[in-house]
Amino acid sequence: MTDRYGSDVLSTDWRVPKRGRATEAPAELGTVVEEVTTDWCGEIVAVDRDLGTLTLEDRRGKRRTFPLGPGFLLEGRPVILVPPVRKPAAPSGPKRTASGSIAVANAPARVARASRIFVEGRHDAELVERVWGDDLRIEGVVVEYLGGVDDLADHLVSFKPGPQRKVGVLVDHLVRGSKESRIAEAIRRGPNGAHVHIVGHPFVDIWQAVKPDRLGLKTWPTVPRTIEWKKGVCQHLGWPHRDQADIARAWQHILSKVRSYDDLEPALLGRVEELIDFVTAD
Repeated sequence: MTDRYGSDVLSTDWRVPKRGRATEAPAELGTVVEEVTTDWCGEIVAVDRDLGTLTLEDRRGKRRTFPLGPGFLLEGRPVILVPPVRKPAAPSGPKRTASGSIAVANAPARVARASRIFVEGRHDAELVERVWGDDLRIEGVVVEYLGGVDDLADHLVSFKPGPQRKVGVLVDHLVRGSKESRIAEAIRRGPNGAHVHIVGHPFVDIWQAVKPDRLGLKTWPTVPRTIEWKKGVCQHLGWPHRDQADIARAWQHILSKVRSYDDLEPALLGRVEELIDFVTAD
């Protein structure tokens, strides 16, 4: 028997509006939409994310501003207009490494040269790696730490520097009259002097090469000579300083503030660049 009343009206979503349910759409500039309560139709010419508004311009050049959200038709279908997704800014120039050099994309690390750069301690090596690591890998330069400059002469005897095995050395607190300056001068005058280049910075410790304002300081603390410098700094700043583990954590905090060469003092920057040039020159 034929059902003269048709299908069950409750078996479908009878509440769906004639034009369909509204879906989200980005309020892209240049899109033409209609505001349903005013019948204002125009092109989106501005979107203000902070105020949550958009501006429509009709075909006569008149403009009107509406709140973002529901109440618009796009190509006859209801939409909820939302701010468009921000597009990342196109790079304005070549990508650079942390040292400021032009980055070489997908460059494999070069086979290590025989030449080396020696630094005094682990913290020095980690700081050089943080800023100059990309450059050193491309150039094939290995950085080794000595554990102190006192044993530099013995390391050089073992290493046997030569024309193809140059050594660049970065020394802390290399100032006139210091122990470090006397060691450096003796090596310059020695048999390996022609193939060893020693440079230094004026800081008591490599920590001071990090600009103090990166840590919220005006200057690094002044520590009496009777106190171990790193522990004295931690004590002054209220950081734990009981053992070497505390000192290591303090250094990792300081190192985390270094993102590029701009976070370091110029007195260190030029010295490291000088060493890289020395050990890579043919």
